[in-house]
Amino acid sequence: MNNIDNNETRNRIIKLAGGAAVLAAAMVLEKMQAFDPNVPLAAFIAAFLILGGDVIKRAVRNIVRGQVFDENFLMSIATIGAFYLGETAEAAGVMLFYQIGEFFQEMAVEKSKKSITDLMNIRPDYANLLKGESIEKVAPDIVRVGDIIIVKPGEKIPLDGIVTEGASLLDTSALTGESVPRNADVKDIVLSGCVNQTGVLKIEVTKTFGDSTVSKIIDLVENASGRKAKTENFITTFARYYTPAVVALAALLAILPPLLFGGIWQEWIRRALVFLVISCPCALVLSIPMGFFAGIGIAAKRGILIKGGNYLEAFNNLEIAVFDKTGTLTKGVFKVTAVEPENGFDKDKLLELASCAEVFSNHPIALSVINEYGREIDRAGLSQYTEQSGYGISVIKDEKTILAGSSKLMEKMGVTYRKSENTSTKVYVAVDAIFAGSITISDEIKPDSRSAIAALKERGIQKTVMLTGDDPQIAKEVADELGIDEFYGGLLPHEKVEMLEKLNAQKKAKGKLVFAGDGINDAPVLAMADIGVVMGGIGSDAAIEAGDVVLMTDETSKLLEAINIAKFTRKIVTQNIVFVLTIKAVFLLLGALGIAAMWEAVFADVGVALLAVLNSMRILRSPVN
Repeated sequence: MNNIDNNETRNRIIKLAGGAAVLAAAMVLEKMQAFDPNVPLAAFIAAFLILGGDVIKRAVRNIVRGQVFDENFLMSIATIGAFYLGETAEAAGVMLFYQIGEFFQEMAVEKSKKSITDLMNIRPDYANLLKGESIEKVAPDIVRVGDIIIVKPGEKIPLDGIVTEGASLLDTSALTGESVPRNADVKDIVLSGCVNQTGVLKIEVTKTFGDSTVSKIIDLVENASGRKAKTENFITTFARYYTPAVVALAALLAILPPLLFGGIWQEWIRRALVFLVISCPCALVLSIPMGFFAGIGIAAKRGILIKGGNYLEAFNNLEIAVFDKTGTLTKGVFKVTAVEPENGFDKDKLLELASCAEVFSNHPIALSVINEYGREIDRAGLSQYTEQSGYGISVIKDEKTILAGSSKLMEKMGVTYRKSENTSTKVYVAVDAIFAGSITISDEIKPDSRSAIAALKERGIQKTVMLTGDDPQIAKEVADELGIDEFYGGLLPHEKVEMLEKLNAQKKAKGKLVFAGDGINDAPVLAMADIGVVMGGIGSDAAIEAGDVVLMTDETSKLLEAINIAKFTRKIVTQNIVFVLTIKAVFLLLGALGIAAMWEAVFADVGVALLAVLNSMRILRSPVN
């Protein structure tokens, strides 16, 4: 692919150099006046065809397709018109400088795209596949689930898998934006895109390349341009109506003044042609999408995956920030801190019963109970497993029905139970409607949650809200500690949706609401929010699919960083719009008055577009704080 690009660039330079040489020869022949006038004319035409032949071809092709009013059409009409007026040198010269400008403009765009590609340079080139006693270097997409791969120090992990042998430190910065290495040991899950730093790892592949983390991230970023921001859509619509309008104005400029006030037709036609070149909207059409694409790219580099320019732009108008509690504001790393058996059950039996109920769940609370029990559960002896979101779990073991969940589950199933006074999270357990006891589980608030909430308020967020299915008293303690404006505890999933509907109604017309959750049981609320943010999406397929924005680490402060990137992107995009429209307006007036010639027109078109694209590239280089 690089060779093809290099060949195209070389051919483009040869064409420009050849066209420039023929144009220079034509100008010399014209000055010498030693030849028939048709000789320099033929040279000017040859230079024009070399330099502008592809422009005219594209214009004709687009006209046939019904796409009349574009840059190719404007340049073709303007330069052919200049030939008609006898300004042959000017027509060929304008096409030369137009093509040079286009060349540098395309180079700037390609450079910006390459910068984004470099930012997301996590695609693995190969995998070391273990075949018997030998290692074969193969393409990652041919490796199958269950295969064993070897990753040496300095190499990228090509596919998701589980470490079966070895230990190392992993650089996860390409996925998370974090510089601190992570430990990888036997039985640890490792993700594609990470760089192995120290030891040799033997990994059993758990996902094909197409389903791996690195592939999903690359696909997400590359397809983000499909969801355009309102500003991008506005520019597209603007160009659709603006270009025909200026063509009509140019026609009126060529016809009305000499008809109404007299004057030289040639002069007014020349002004109209200059007017056409200046009017081209390519500076906006190129630079605005480039700005949003750059914003999405720099966010991805920092572990913030934004699925479209519309979501990036929405961060600028946030009014209400809503948070789930567990795994979002708190660590979601639960630990059993109390086991309180009842009705003749002992602690070990209570933990065993709870583990039987929780063994099929991947919820952090369930995992903490299973870890505390610390023994294997015979899953084959369990049947009729049922999970009721917001309530808990029921399962049958040895013809006995085990219930494990919240106080709501006990009440719903008619179990007489003793409510624990502990304010931490509780799991109540019952067997055949007999209360077996309660298990208390504690969670910690994330270290950056408090500062993140305070910073969001400083950035203009008018209201912060916490929604949780946890006990209202626990919710109150967390909300008070973090300085959250409103909290609602004990909510079932459908009640979270109802509460979000009420909060949505409190926004202003252009205001936006963001909901941040850990992706577990939050899909309906994520979908309803203007921006659904999934926390700690690294390694979670469900999280990457569910959110509009995925924070690859579990840091609440990443939300603030996303807002800062959005604001800087909007600043650059606004600068481009104001700059381009101002320059266009000035030069259109100068062209209509006959002050600006074709040379100035080319600057007002290609030069301004190039400057706007270069300005958009600042987003990639600027440290957004």
